Amino acid sequence: MTATPHDVTVRPLAGPEELGLFLGLSYVLDHELAEDLEMGRRRPEWMWVALREGRVLARLAWWTTTDGGSPLALDFFDLDDTLDDPERTDIGLLLLKTATAEVVPAGATPPEYGRFVPAGWREDPADTRVVEGRMNVLERSGARLFVERLRLEWRPGTPVPEATGRLRFRPADDREELIGLMTLVLEGTLDAHSLQELATMTARESATLMYEQEFLAYKSPHDWWTIAETPDGTPVGFVIPARNNYNPVIAYIGVLPAHRGHGYIDDLLAEGTRVLAAHDVPRIRAATDLANVPMAKAFARAGYVNFERALNMVWG
Repeated sequence: MTATPHDVTVRPLAGPEELGLFLGLSYVLDHELAEDLEMGRRRPEWMWVALREGRVLARLAWWTTTDGGSPLALDFFDLDDTLDDPERTDIGLLLLKTATAEVVPAGATPPEYGRFVPAGWREDPADTRVVEGRMNVLERSGARLFVERLRLEWRPGTPVPEATGRLRFRPADDREELIGLMTLVLEGTLDAHSLQELATMTARESATLMYEQEFLAYKSPHDWWTIAETPDGTPVGFVIPARNNYNPVIAYIGVLPAHRGHGYIDDLLAEGTRVLAAHDVPRIRAATDLANVPMAKAFARAGYVNFERALNMVWG
């Protein structure tokens, strides 16, 4: 527990019973917190607040995928935006540094920070102040903006493009086949996270890591995973429709380099959307880097709307 010259106390939650205190500030993922705590994706000792006389002035929390895992992402970091700067920034920085020192092992690189922001956050002065206020604190702690991503959503009632008949689809039920196709798709990728991995590992290592750490964690049927072929049986790409812990998603989609430029991405995305829509889902979520213009255009053609953006910041 740390007291500051501003009479601010910084501490973790004492237990799940203090979730109401943590909700003294708000963020779009608040509704997930109770279940995350119950399932072990969050822990009270990873959820910190800065308090003055019981009022929450700042808060943060880390998240992981499974009970017992290490923190994988810093995905809550909120400030009381009624405070003026530099007080708002100073309190946020104190909270961030104090909590990080307790949660992240000494010498380790802190987990990536992720924040969902309004799609037009740069055009609205109030949104700009909120977003930049948090980014400024992160930057003062040594972080930098890594990538900005579009968050996309397909909603029931949106027409799904009819199958063109150019491709045939079948389940991707063979691990080695799918990892092999993923390895090929990484050639020429525009995805910032994939490019970061390819700087330190081979394409096959990156594909295997994604398969084992992400795809296998999905509890939805693996026979939803779809490979697309030409009529003569030549694979051209694949799409991974799935359910994560929160939403139905297009988890991954790719066209092999030899078959790019023919519009097959539209066929794949339509098929992945059909697979999920057939299960009466309330929405389908997807994301792509802001810089990946071809993929963003494909989602737009398929009727997906850009409802938010995501900012990812990293240390090191």
